[in-house]
Amino acid sequence: MSAQKIPAIADSVGRLAKLLNERDWLMVTAESCTGGGVAAACTDRPGSSTWFQGSVVSYSNQVKTDVLGVPDVVIEQHGAVSTQCAEAMARGGQLLLQAAVAVSTTGVAGPDGGSRAKPVGMVCFGFAIGKQLYSDTQYFKGDRSQIRAQASAYALSKLVSYLSDN
Repeated sequence: MSAQKIPAIADSVGRLAKLLNERDWLMVTAESCTGGGVAAACTDRPGSSTWFQGSVVSYSNQVKTDVLGVPDVVIEQHGAVSTQCAEAMARGGQLLLQAAVAVSTTGVAGPDGGSRAKPVGMVCFGFAIGKQLYSDTQYFKGDRSQIRAQASAYALSKLVSYLSDN
């Protein structure tokens, strides 16, 4: 996915704020490879405290399991970079921080750490909206900061899309 196809972060955050405020919902993030980039984009917007509850940056597997409640078996069978882990992170963040909506990111931002099965630029996303769970995997190009920025922008735009459809 190229950066040109992803709406600007500020545009997505504005739409997200409107959708969440209309429903009187709170959202949270559970981030790994984006390192809090999605949360930072949300809290850059004035007034975000009316709809943004908080974030967990779960960079290590131990934080994924101990704090977010990702089952060890998910990481053992599918790896930390998987849609299964992303979904468990989103649900765990949603429950831990008591919000209606959660988005999670887990991936390989590089420059190292990639493999043939999970190359640098692969990012898995989890979306928990009420009782519904969604996941997605994208492959981004660029250096570490570009991959992280694209992943953060994608997470926000996809969440807006899910909320607009519900």
